[in-house]
Amino acid sequence: MKIKNILFTGMAVLTLTACNDYLDVEAPSANTEEFVFSMKSEVERALNGVYAQALSGDLYGNLYQRQFVLNSDVDFQQSNASAHSHTTYARFDCDDQGGDIYKFWTAAYNLIEYCNKFVTSAEASPVYYMTDSSGEYVTDTNGNRQLDLDMQQWIGEAKCLRAMVYHDLVVMFGDVPFKFVPTTISGTTQPPVTDREEIQKMLIEDLQKTAPYMSSTNNVTVERCSKEFAQGLIARIALTAGGYSLRPNKEDARSYGTMKRPANYQDFYRTAMLYADSVISAGTHQLAKSYQDVFVAECNYQLLNNDDPIFEIPFAKESTGNTGYLQGPTYTANEGKTIGPWGACSGNTRLNAFYRFLFREGDQRREFVNGLWYYALHTETDGSFTDSVVVRNDYSVHNNKWSKLWTSEGSALGNITEGSTGINYPYMRYADILLMYAEAANELNDGPTEKAIDCLTQVHKRAFDDGDPDFIAAASASKEAFQKAVLDERKWEFAGENSRWRDLVRTNTYGEEIVYSFLRYHAAGMRNAGSPIEQESDINQHDGNLYNISKLPTRIYFHPFKLGDVKPYGLRMFKSQMYGYLVDSTQTVTRMYPNQSLPTLRIYNAYSRADQDPVTSQITRGFNGDYTWSNATFYKWGDQESGLPNNYCKYSFYGYIRCDENGNIWIVRDGALTQFPTTIPTADQLPPVRYILPYPNLAIQRSDGLYKNYYGY
Repeated sequence: MKIKNILFTGMAVLTLTACNDYLDVEAPSANTEEFVFSMKSEVERALNGVYAQALSGDLYGNLYQRQFVLNSDVDFQQSNASAHSHTTYARFDCDDQGGDIYKFWTAAYNLIEYCNKFVTSAEASPVYYMTDSSGEYVTDTNGNRQLDLDMQQWIGEAKCLRAMVYHDLVVMFGDVPFKFVPTTISGTTQPPVTDREEIQKMLIEDLQKTAPYMSSTNNVTVERCSKEFAQGLIARIALTAGGYSLRPNKEDARSYGTMKRPANYQDFYRTAMLYADSVISAGTHQLAKSYQDVFVAECNYQLLNNDDPIFEIPFAKESTGNTGYLQGPTYTANEGKTIGPWGACSGNTRLNAFYRFLFREGDQRREFVNGLWYYALHTETDGSFTDSVVVRNDYSVHNNKWSKLWTSEGSALGNITEGSTGINYPYMRYADILLMYAEAANELNDGPTEKAIDCLTQVHKRAFDDGDPDFIAAASASKEAFQKAVLDERKWEFAGENSRWRDLVRTNTYGEEIVYSFLRYHAAGMRNAGSPIEQESDINQHDGNLYNISKLPTRIYFHPFKLGDVKPYGLRMFKSQMYGYLVDSTQTVTRMYPNQSLPTLRIYNAYSRADQDPVTSQITRGFNGDYTWSNATFYKWGDQESGLPNNYCKYSFYGYIRCDENGNIWIVRDGALTQFPTTIPTADQLPPVRYILPYPNLAIQRSDGLYKNYYGY
């Protein structure tokens, strides 16, 4: 991984130090600009300094993975706060005083300034053109200078990073300040706010010009921006631009705005389909590895250059990135140490507790991603430490895609470490390319084409032993069925990749899914409180009757399990109940979660077997009694005395829908509370979700009136 060895030497070459304003920068001090951009070796080092800005914890190293993953039916940050907060971004209730907004904004524009400086300087560099051994410029038959291939690749990488961060700013903040030149040329640290559609068009055009000169993933690895990433980024930006987004009412700043899509949205969809197809046709990526193995490889610092990953944020071990510390099971430390060599894991980037019920039976992603246990360290009476595995009976479950615990013991960071894992984060994967193509082709052709069906099939069958042909057949029946199938596939595929809420915004289905996400928690809490709600059947129907919300277990049964243990029942009957491990033909556990040194839990009713006891249940007839089953309360989210759900059920979607202390449900429309009707509204009857974040207050103050917040902020 070459970039990790030289990344931080590049920071000394291209040093743009942020000052009091988010776009104020100083000229390079260690070396002059003329010197840096006069030699290709120095230019490459300068590029590494640009990459280093993307690794900031205030940007992709932490905040992008944690704070700014908004609540949905997949990703979830629980909250029991019954009042407004400056910083509750995930539940749509922040304001411009939130400190993390300013940190992200500042880090994003710092990266943009680095990119602008690099591109401008590189394009003016004497090594921009190819030279021969004597130092003379190489020309074509018409006397035109030939571009240097290395310089074109490096400029393309900087342009990709710039487009990447601008794209995320547009998705999160809407219309934003925009410029393509450094401050030293523009003469201003306060560029004007530009309409998002104009920004998206300029980003697409810029990448279209540079992509043909960039190298394939085969030559630059997935830790560098490649031609495939540039093309995939064009597709992602275009699909976003062609979708819905929340637009401000500039006549009334108190209004939350209106969801709109451009009149020429199909033009953007054509661009998305064309460039997704370019990546597919190149043939450099495939879905050969299993879903689990892709993420375990990332946790073990392995690059899969020809498989699913297309571009990974290249964090440096022991210095940047919290991937695998934020996700995975919590692993607590005692006196700053853990027994194993992995160090503490926060495990606080979680998934919706109902997410696992939304998978189709047999989906291997369900078994791998949804984590229902964590690890605690205890001090014994003799002063020694012991590990124990603990069931997670909570309002959320762990996202087990990444974890420090999946790293082999020989590569682990040490028992006193926490963050700065250096585990890469997959910003773009081939599965995304396939599903973007499928979505765009379905929209443009008023139904799925053969190639669109094949793209969906490639992603779906990787997760199923039999490929699940019934799903593909049903999806192919109509345009509407295929669109829903693609969105469902993205739901199952991209948990924890800051994707689900964006997909719902783009397709104007966010409000509907937030309502049902709230109602699942509310229904479970009300049933526990002794007052089942009448919308339970509507919830079941919306979720495709994959489970029954009235039959969720109030107790969960489990026991520890380790590699080599024998499963005491018939393989076929219990395969769907096996939580987190596989068995061979002799019914012996042969594979668990990647860390085989730590125990896991065999959970009997992880996928809703109601309250059946595994020892006495008819389903487990023939149980041989080798295990002592423990049990814990589960989904006990209601108070029978008050007859209401607990606060986590009431307030985790506070800024859009919530329950008050009297049991009334309210939905928020332009800042005003409207009582939620007994009949669940259709998607077009619901108010828009205020997912757009406000400009930071400090940025507004320093703009001297140039920037202004809308959307009710």
